[in-house]
Amino acid sequence: MSSESMLRVVEVSKSFGGVRAVDTVSFELHRGEILGIIGPNGSGKTTLVNMITGFIKPSSGKVYFQGRDITGWPPHRVAELGIARTFQTPRPFLRLPAYKNLVVPLYSRRARKMVAAGFGDRETVAMDLMEDVGYERDSSVPYKPAAALPHGYLKRLELARCLALKPELIITDELLSGLTVAEASTITPLVEKLNMSGITFIMVEHRLRELFRLANRVIVLEQGRKIAEGTPEKILEDERVRKAYMGVEVV
Repeated sequence: MSSESMLRVVEVSKSFGGVRAVDTVSFELHRGEILGIIGPNGSGKTTLVNMITGFIKPSSGKVYFQGRDITGWPPHRVAELGIARTFQTPRPFLRLPAYKNLVVPLYSRRARKMVAAGFGDRETVAMDLMEDVGYERDSSVPYKPAAALPHGYLKRLELARCLALKPELIITDELLSGLTVAEASTITPLVEKLNMSGITFIMVEHRLRELFRLANRVIVLEQGRKIAEGTPEKILEDERVRKAYMGVEVV
């Protein structure tokens, strides 16, 4: 992990009518880090991610990526800078074969640079990416319509679609949700491997046991506000966090 600041979120807020979904949240992300964002349901985690990635414009505050003010940029421009994201509910092109879902993002401006740099044609690159996230190249699974894939495979497909953009930062929104313990145990080493290859991560998660094994640092939100920040060990000892998660296992 580098001391270099990759992303700065400065006092961002978002209101929907009279509801303050995110309230003056600030944090800094370092290159090479895995940063966890946790909090009870309705604490503003997804709204915060949506503001960073351009799906929602902040009511106030600023977002900087590698020193550039990207506040309110549309999602496609944010993606072109090297920020990719997954969604809580996978959003594949359901009728397309799984690997064809990766051919689509490979037509983006950022990905075209990768293909043009001698990595091969798009379908070959797509199959390589499928293999990188755990699909077996010689099996029939990559050729099945995405609609026919089980949930665990769809989660991997979400991650592969991010990789197709050759990102510097991947933001995952509940990547482990809905997975069995066995499925989650195969995803976490994959995240570690990608992180070691140079990709920085922000992970929004409810699966705290798995997240705390991955994250260098954790931010806790409650009712739209940041109530704690620190290492997983420090977060586990924080009384405010235990109160926010009253009745929920945090270790």
